[in-house]
Amino acid sequence: MNFGIKFRLSLMMFLEFFIWGAWFVTLGTFLGTNLQATGSQTGAAFSTQSFGAIIAPFIIGLIADRYFNAEKILGLLHLSGAVLMYLMYQSTDFGSFYPLVFTYMVLYMPTLALVNSVSFNQMKDPEKEFSPIRVWGTIGWITAGLAISYLFYWDSADNMASGMLKNTFLMASIASLVLGLFSFSLPNTPPKAKKGEKVSLSTLLGLDALKMLKDRNFAVFFVSSILICIPLAFYYQNANPFLAEIGVSDPTGKMTIGQISEALFLLLLPMFFSRFGFKKTLLAGMIAWVIRYALFAIGDAEGGLFLLIIGIALHGLCYDFFFVAGQIYTNSKAGVQFRSSAQGLITLATYGVGMLIGFAIAGEVSDLYLGVDGLHDWKSIWMIPSGIAVLAVLFFFFLFRENKIVPPFKEKGVG
Repeated sequence: MNFGIKFRLSLMMFLEFFIWGAWFVTLGTFLGTNLQATGSQTGAAFSTQSFGAIIAPFIIGLIADRYFNAEKILGLLHLSGAVLMYLMYQSTDFGSFYPLVFTYMVLYMPTLALVNSVSFNQMKDPEKEFSPIRVWGTIGWITAGLAISYLFYWDSADNMASGMLKNTFLMASIASLVLGLFSFSLPNTPPKAKKGEKVSLSTLLGLDALKMLKDRNFAVFFVSSILICIPLAFYYQNANPFLAEIGVSDPTGKMTIGQISEALFLLLLPMFFSRFGFKKTLLAGMIAWVIRYALFAIGDAEGGLFLLIIGIALHGLCYDFFFVAGQIYTNSKAGVQFRSSAQGLITLATYGVGMLIGFAIAGEVSDLYLGVDGLHDWKSIWMIPSGIAVLAVLFFFFLFRENKIVPPFKEKGVG
């Protein structure tokens, strides 16, 4: 891969995750302070991500794998997203905000699979080449968080009280506009399906990748992805409000420690893959979820702040060693023809079904442990996702069998 292509793919990843990090980290805090949303309403807002992820495989299978170039679809989706982000910036109540964030996430979630498809299409050895590209997405997320806390100070106590967190949507809107225009300069990524191939309804909707579930290991990985995303939903929805409520200063900036850790572990991922194999790599990531939530349960803003920092720093191990490793594993199992559909399928399992369940549970749990003084019993809240992560670890450990990663069904003419 030449420098020009590597630079464009890296900038694409940077902007893709800068956009997400610019508003998603502080969404729970914004909804509570600016729109006076309840825990259930906050859970509903976060769940729009899951609905978008559930719809994503159908969009990708219908368009990216069949008819149009992935980079052009990516551009159109982000240009539309820029408009929706600006309208969210202007929203003043939850009733007007919800349909906008729902529509936005339906358009944004397919782009996660598209940026992977554009990247993998340029790579000869994704296990080695993908991590150095993907790490720029992490850097983009970090940059957004640092800007919120240390450049604009939107999450300081005074600025949050005056409603300044709404500016995160304006920042995301501008970044979406930039990526939307830039996407049309990305490497050509044409559809992979064979011309003249007979198209069934399941093929048209991108459900071909479901055939991968006939492989035992992939099916176990798919279910494990759903299970581990339930505790992940607790982190996305509650971590920033948790830190702000217990009095941790610059909570958004401190949460970027997790992304810095993510960048470091991302660079270590190829070594772990080759030395320890896929199963041990994923297990390390899943066990880290158990530990981090236990640390959140016992930490506080004063003497226990270091426990919270360690918990935040574990995000790199949690995310990279399960989700990024899972993307690479999925790409290896899918084969060339259905890579976009396969990435959409795993997006459905993780950001879709798993987090949809997780956000619903997290919203109810947050309301359940809300005291009459307006403060939450965070120790009880965090022990619940820690316990769920334990169940996910046991399921994957006993049912997944380590073997060589090869595309399944190739011998049947599918891969």
